[in-house]
Amino acid sequence: MYQYPEHLTGEVANLPQSCGVYFFHGDNGAHPLYIGKSVNIRRRVQSHLRNPREARLLAATRRITCIETVGEIGALLLESSLVKQQSPLYNKRLRKIRRLCALQLQDSQTRIVYSDALDFSRTPNLYGLFLRRAAAVDFLIDIADREQLCLTYLDIEKGRPGQPCFRHQLGKCAGVCCGKETPQAHQSRLISALEQAQVRHWSFPGRIAIEERQGPLKAFHVISNWFYLGTAPTLSAAEKLSFPADEFDRDCYRILCRRLFHESREHIHLIDTP
Repeated sequence: MYQYPEHLTGEVANLPQSCGVYFFHGDNGAHPLYIGKSVNIRRRVQSHLRNPREARLLAATRRITCIETVGEIGALLLESSLVKQQSPLYNKRLRKIRRLCALQLQDSQTRIVYSDALDFSRTPNLYGLFLRRAAAVDFLIDIADREQLCLTYLDIEKGRPGQPCFRHQLGKCAGVCCGKETPQAHQSRLISALEQAQVRHWSFPGRIAIEERQGPLKAFHVISNWFYLGTAPTLSAAEKLSFPADEFDRDCYRILCRRLFHESREHIHLIDTP
């Protein structure tokens, strides 16, 4: 039977009811056991303590600390960055990914490309972000099933030039493999199906600062090529945050993409100008 971790009651009482990142520390204080984020740190930590599935983490925890942030964007970015840097034992998400792959459409050809060979932040015509090649292939097959696309033409299955593929015989391919459909029509359906998964390349000339406000407080989050460089309290301090950007960060991209392209850009400051 699950026993409530009474030894952590005092730790929770000292936590703020504000936005930020929190840390569960074990006997080894150098590396946290778990890093999380919330718009209400105390409430979120209390929910951990009531969860029987986290009994092992809670039994190993000795201290709980936090870093308050101005808003949710700052908490999301900081959590993602710290998890990658410190690799806490109980964090399964947000860990550093050595290599990503994506689908690239180029000259009517579809191929799978990798982030260690291409700069995903600057490369156009990329679709989807996958951890493994098999996931990219499965994604493309799913689209082919819905849109009657040809896996031979997409270079996923082997076939004889000019001959109907096996899927065409089953009514699952519209026939680009045997001349019953034009390559242009086939490509048009593919592009339309992939549109929602298109990877936005970095459209700014260099670093930007995203301004976040909470009442009288301000924070400026500095981003370069979809990589989080840090947060500063003023724009002038943000301009000093500069070090070589790491590889394309999928988590940073997911956190910021909607905010940069689908919301007002009044809160975005260009640090590097052409």
